[in-house]
Amino acid sequence: MTTKNTVCRRSKIFARNLIYLSALTAAAWLAPFVGQLTTRAAAQNGAIPDAMHVPPPPVTRTDNVVDDYFGTKVTDPYRWLEDQNSPETRAWIEAQNTYTDSIVKKLPGRDAISGRVSQLLKVDQVGLPMERNGRYFFTKRAAAEDQSKLYFRQGPTGKDELLVDPLPMSADHSTTVNFGEVSRDGSLMIYMLRQGGADEEVPHLFNVDQRREITEEFPKARYFSTDFSGDKSGVYYSRQTEKGPRVFWHKLGTPSSEDKIIFGEGYGPEKIISSSVSEDGQNLLIHVLYGASGDKVEVYIKNLAKDGPIVTVVNGVDARFQASIGGQKIYIQTNWDAPLEKIMATDIATPGRDHWKTVVPESKAHIEGLSLVGGKLSVLYSRNASSELQVFDATGKPVREVAMPAIGTALGLFGQWASSETFYYFASYFVPGTVYRYDLNTGAQSVWYKPDVPVKSDEFEVRQVWFNSKDGTRVPMFVAHKKGLKLDGSAPALLTGYGGFNVSETPFFSSSAVVWMEQGGIFADANMRGGGEFGEKWHQAGMYEKKQNVFDDFIAAAEWLIASHYTSPAKLAIRGGSNGGLLMGAMITQRPDLFAAVLCQFPLLDMLRYQNFLVARYWIPEYGSSENADEFKYIYAYSPYQHVKAGTKYPAVMFVTGDSDTRVAPLHARKMAALMQASAAPGRPILLKYDTKSGHSGGDPVTKTVEDVTDELSFLLWQVGATPK
Repeated sequence: MTTKNTVCRRSKIFARNLIYLSALTAAAWLAPFVGQLTTRAAAQNGAIPDAMHVPPPPVTRTDNVVDDYFGTKVTDPYRWLEDQNSPETRAWIEAQNTYTDSIVKKLPGRDAISGRVSQLLKVDQVGLPMERNGRYFFTKRAAAEDQSKLYFRQGPTGKDELLVDPLPMSADHSTTVNFGEVSRDGSLMIYMLRQGGADEEVPHLFNVDQRREITEEFPKARYFSTDFSGDKSGVYYSRQTEKGPRVFWHKLGTPSSEDKIIFGEGYGPEKIISSSVSEDGQNLLIHVLYGASGDKVEVYIKNLAKDGPIVTVVNGVDARFQASIGGQKIYIQTNWDAPLEKIMATDIATPGRDHWKTVVPESKAHIEGLSLVGGKLSVLYSRNASSELQVFDATGKPVREVAMPAIGTALGLFGQWASSETFYYFASYFVPGTVYRYDLNTGAQSVWYKPDVPVKSDEFEVRQVWFNSKDGTRVPMFVAHKKGLKLDGSAPALLTGYGGFNVSETPFFSSSAVVWMEQGGIFADANMRGGGEFGEKWHQAGMYEKKQNVFDDFIAAAEWLIASHYTSPAKLAIRGGSNGGLLMGAMITQRPDLFAAVLCQFPLLDMLRYQNFLVARYWIPEYGSSENADEFKYIYAYSPYQHVKAGTKYPAVMFVTGDSDTRVAPLHARKMAALMQASAAPGRPILLKYDTKSGHSGGDPVTKTVEDVTDELSFLLWQVGATPK
C-alpha cells in the first residue's frame, strides 16, 4: 500500500509484499465532449490563469446508480467511470488531461522549478549492494539515463560490469528491471522485468559467468518472492494465481506449466504468501500474511535437504511474525505479547512456539526490522519516528549501536550470516541517501556510495514537535525549513503524512521537499496513528472503526502549524498518496477551510466499493468492508467520495493516477475528480493528472519524473501564492 518503500525496513519478505488512449469513435457519445474541446482550446491559447479564476472543467455526464447498504440508499453519480477501458472513459481521460495541461503547463516559474528538479534527480545513483561469493550486485543509473541498470563488481573495488540494461527494451524507457535473487556462489541471477508502474512482473534468469540470458519462461504475475535452490537446479517462487497465492517449484530446463505447487492450496486471493531459502540451502521458510499489514502471520518450514514435510512454526495466533534462519536457529521478530515487538529464537529442529525463547526483549523503541548478518542480530528500531540500528550477538547480548549521521531513516544492515561485511542506507529530508559499508566485528564503517546531489544540507534544519490531537493524544511531527526563515505565518507550508498499515513515516530524502524549502517554504511530516512509529497499539489506534483518529491527527497537525505561526490556511498545501491519498480525500471533505491546495496521489476515495477492485481485499484487515453491516457504518461516515457537497468552497486539488496502477484502482481518482468538478463552488481548480503508464510501483523514466514533480510543485506553489524564484 505504500508509495515510498518504507516497507523495505522490515525485510525482503515484507518489502515484496507491501511500502507508479483511445480514439474517438462513436458520434452518440462524442457529443457531450464537443463543446468542451472548444473551451479547452481557448484555455490553452489564453493567458496564465489566475489562482482563483480558472476556465471551467469539462462537463461529465452522470448516471446516478443507487446502491442499498443495509437499508441506507447511496447514490453513485459516476459509476460509469469505473470502466477503465470503455471508449467513453478513454475520451473523458483525454479531455481531463488536456484541461489539466492547459493550466499547469503555463504556470509562472515552471522552467525554474523544472531546472532545479532536474539538477536534484539527474545525478548518478547506486543502490545497496548484495554480496555473493566476492561479487557485489547493485543497481546503477547514470545522471543522463532514464532507468537503473543491473551491475556487479568482482571485489568491493572492482570494475562495474553491466549485466542487464532496460533502456533498449522500450522506446519511452518505461520498462524497469530489478534484482530478484542471486545464487550464493554469484553465478546465477534472477531479475524482475516490469512494464510501467504496474505491480505485475516477469522473472528472468541470467548466467553471470557467461553474461547471457538463460531461456526460462515464467508467467507475468504479482510475485511475492523468488529464490534459487541451494544446488541451483531450480527456483522456488511465490506468486498470485486466480485462486490465491501459491509457492511453486520450477526445475530449470522445464516449462513453467510443469511447475509444482508445494504450498498454498486453500488460501484465497486476500492472503499473501512468500518463501525464502536459507543461506545454506537446507531449509525453506514460508510466511502467510492475512492482509497487507501482516497483523496475523503464519510461518512454516520445510527441510529441503531431506525433502521433508512442511512443518508448522506458528499458526492460529493473531499476531505478526517474521522468521529468519541464522545457522541452526530460527529467529522470529514478533509483536506477540509485545506491542513494540521483540526477537525470539528456537532451534530449527524444534520450531514450534513452545520452544521459543526471547533473545531481544521489547524495549521503549519500536522494532522495525531484523537482519541476520555476521553471526549477529542487526535490529532496526524506530525511536520517536527516527531510525536506530543496534547490533546484538546470537544470544541477544548487546554488542554496539551503529551511529546515525543525523535524525533520519536507515535501511539495513544487509549482508550474510557467514560474513561480517554489511551495508546500510541512510537519508533524511535534505540529506541524500548514502550507502555505508560496515564491519560487524570492528564497528568500522566507510562510505560505499554517496550521490553527488547539488544540495547544501547545512542550510536547512529539522526539528521534531509534538501536538495534541482532538482526543488529547500526543502526536509528533517533523518540521524542516531553511535556517533563519522568518516564522510569522507568512511562509508557504507543505504538510504530508501516511497513517496506516503499520508503516513508519521517518525522515527520507525528497527532491520536492528540498525545492519547496529552497523556495522559502516549510516542509512538515506528521506521524499519525495507524503507522508503526510506536508499535502495534499505535497502528491499531488508526484502523477499522478508529480510522477517524488518523484524520483528526492530521487536522491537529495543520492547526498546530497555523497556531504556531509557521503558516496560514491560505499558504498551507498538503499531499499524500495511496493510503495517504485517502487521508487527502478526508481532508478535502472534512476541513476544506483549512487548506489552500491538495495533491492527492494514487488515492483510495470510494471506500464503499474499494474492496471490489484489483488486490484491495488485502486491505480489509486494515479498513473493514462495507459488505459488513457494522463496518459499513463507520466507513460510510468518512468515505470521501460520499461526502462531497455541492456549492462548497474546496481547496485546489490535483488528483494523480494512471492506468498502470494495478494496486489502487485509478477509478477512485476518476470518480472523485468528476464529482468535485461538478460540485465545487467556482474558484479554485479541480484537476486530474492521468498517465497511461504510471502506477503504484514507480518505474517512470527520470525525464518523466522531472516533468511530473514540476507539474505538482508548480501547481502547489501557484495555489499558495508563491512565485518560484
